[in-house]
Amino acid sequence: MDLSPVLISLKTSVISISFTFFLGIWAARAVIALKSERAKAILDGVLTLPLVLPPTVAGFFLLYIFGVKRPIGKLLLAVFSYKIVFTWQATVLAAVVISFPLMYRSARGAFELVDENVLNAARTLGIPERKVFWKILMPMAMPGVLSGGVLAFARGLGEFGATAMIAGNIAGKTRTLPLAIYSEVAAGDMEGAGKYVIIIVAISLLIVAGMNVAATGKKKFS
Repeated sequence: MDLSPVLISLKTSVISISFTFFLGIWAARAVIALKSERAKAILDGVLTLPLVLPPTVAGFFLLYIFGVKRPIGKLLLAVFSYKIVFTWQATVLAAVVISFPLMYRSARGAFELVDENVLNAARTLGIPERKVFWKILMPMAMPGVLSGGVLAFARGLGEFGATAMIAGNIAGKTRTLPLAIYSEVAAGDMEGAGKYVIIIVAISLLIVAGMNVAATGKKKFS
């Protein structure tokens, strides 16, 4: 059994969540801080769009932006002699784009549930805004933020459509677990596909179970 799809998927998911987690938190805080409700609604729609678009459409946009015949793709190729399409880095890019809305919306919902009076009380005591965010808001919103991180990680692990569009299905290079399952089914090897399915289901269950145990322990000792 070829284990490269397992390693590629785990590496992709770990690196993508490293970006998505902090980008989602930053974006959620930035949208909440906007004064204009119209600007807030527009920006929220743009940031949430990858969640409702078919992944292949999101992959098409990524391919259109980063293709070697497109401005950004040409720039990367000319300046750095590097192309992102059909590389392992493209799997990370696809996972970040597709999983980002889950992290963003979870973080925003968690932040909005925090009592604003608590934050205002801290501000009246002269606590700097940065400390208010990291010392008060983040700890109070942490369960929702971590849940968003788990969802985003799992979404990145299961990403298929956008990855196939911009990264391709190259064995040992860009073939993630979902692509491996598709390839085995297409080849008529249902037993091989079943093994990959068991692995991805087991990983997902372990992640969710670990988060549930951590959340239970936090409630018990809080």
